[in-house]
Amino acid sequence: MATKKTTRSPSGPVEKAAKAKINSSLSDEEKIKLLEEMIRVRRFEERSLRSYQQGKIGGFLHLYIGQESVATGSLSVLDKNDHFITAYRDHGHALACGMSMNECMAELYGKATGCSRGKGGSMHFFAPDKNYWGGHGIVAGQTPLGLGLAYALKYQGIDGCALCYLGDGAVNQGVFHESLNLASLWDIPIVYIIENNGYSMGTSEARSSKFTDSLAKRAEAYDMAWESVVANHVYVVRETTDRWVRYAKEKSRPVLLELKTYRYRGHSVADANSEKYRTKEEIQKYQETMDPINVFRKTLTEEGVIDDEKVKEIEKNAKEEANAAAKFADESEFPGVETITENVYWETDNPDQRESEGRMFFHS
Repeated sequence: MATKKTTRSPSGPVEKAAKAKINSSLSDEEKIKLLEEMIRVRRFEERSLRSYQQGKIGGFLHLYIGQESVATGSLSVLDKNDHFITAYRDHGHALACGMSMNECMAELYGKATGCSRGKGGSMHFFAPDKNYWGGHGIVAGQTPLGLGLAYALKYQGIDGCALCYLGDGAVNQGVFHESLNLASLWDIPIVYIIENNGYSMGTSEARSSKFTDSLAKRAEAYDMAWESVVANHVYVVRETTDRWVRYAKEKSRPVLLELKTYRYRGHSVADANSEKYRTKEEIQKYQETMDPINVFRKTLTEEGVIDDEKVKEIEKNAKEEANAAAKFADESEFPGVETITENVYWETDNPDQRESEGRMFFHS
């Protein structure tokens, strides 16, 4: 029988999560590092927006501002054999897993020094060396790929699991439900994380999805464990993710975890109506009472871990790092035309190890 959980209130679980071993064992330096990472993500995103407005970045730009506790908290509990994959709002995950601002900003600029050699852009950050498999622009397209990552771990007998992030709009895609069915049918160690920021592009959750208590409750149809929590406190995100990651690995079973969060900006920077399908008062209320950076800063202040001077130092360093990354990206070269077929297929870059037959590209 599947484990069934209900939505937690925003205040109740924080104290409990703080006492959990995954959080109580943190040193002061590790706690400060978590705050630092969230601030770095926000300053990077703000600098990215500025670069976009200056015409330095083309295409789409999906900002993570307001959701920093989710990527920072959940990725901080993973082990070396755990892998993860996400959708197009992927900058926060990239920085949280250890990617540099330089390679991320350069990718936004379409430069050869970017993490995807300037060919992926905002929605396609990758770092296989850090077990990060993207950044994907097709809604829910990453969900069967995440299943494949976890299946490979089980098939090879590796003690690990996969985290597969998706937005609340992706829960209505057929391929996602196909993935849930196979994950449960084959006992795959995967944790699907719904980053529910309340809006699928410009459509509210209430208008786009039929549900009762939470979106995660749909897991019951697939005999899967599930839980839904308010995720603006990094302690809650860490405790919840750690518990379900351990469950996935120990039981070799899938989980559907809903982390309720919020985005301050539009679906992308091209979303000119972000304050029309929701009120300014709604955004302001969240910023004043639920902002993940302010909430965690307050916690660390109350714990005696940090003071205003340290926060100012972190803020200063993050802004300087983001500005330096923009300068690095601006001064980097665009990829040459001759590189157009490089870094597309692994076998074209490693021809001596190629095993497939037939053409990799069509030539006119």
